[in-house]
Amino acid sequence: MAVKIIALVLPLGLDTFAVAAALGIAGASSRQRLRTSVLFATFEGLMPLVGVAIGRPLGSAVGSAADYLAIGVLAALALHLLVAGEHEPNLAQLEGRGPLASIALGVSISLDELAIGFTLGLLRLPTVPVIVFIAAQAFVVTQLGMRLGDRVGDWAREGAERLAGVALAVLAIGLLIAKLAS
Repeated sequence: MAVKIIALVLPLGLDTFAVAAALGIAGASSRQRLRTSVLFATFEGLMPLVGVAIGRPLGSAVGSAADYLAIGVLAALALHLLVAGEHEPNLAQLEGRGPLASIALGVSISLDELAIGFTLGLLRLPTVPVIVFIAAQAFVVTQLGMRLGDRVGDWAREGAERLAGVALAVLAIGLLIAKLAS
């Protein structure tokens, strides 16, 4: 079960890193980096709870098909990460534009956590440790991404997003193989 949790959460860190690096390209003070890291950790810690609230009852309702539904959600998220890089809004323009822009930024970076929370609910994984792990990794990778963002270009951000998509696709395939073998 721990391997499943780590496999679900680590690709999220790559995506968060990619967004933080994009913000870091514009430059940020220590205070801005801390505020952004707390914002990302908060949204990325809360969004899976919304997903779990939807996924658990749905998982109970659909029974054994829940595992296949969870695999499908992971595959869709992987596909999104693989193809959405060029179509994302300029997130750096949202940073530092007031409370509504901060909320928009928080929501925009945590939609994949909503999908993961949905998957957690379907797979009936323990919520609290996963949420703590997601929030902690979000804080750390946001700090790293923003600090390194001014040193790397858009190619690194897009590469991290694609790597996250590949990792989630591999996880979805692995879960499907394990489900079919059982």
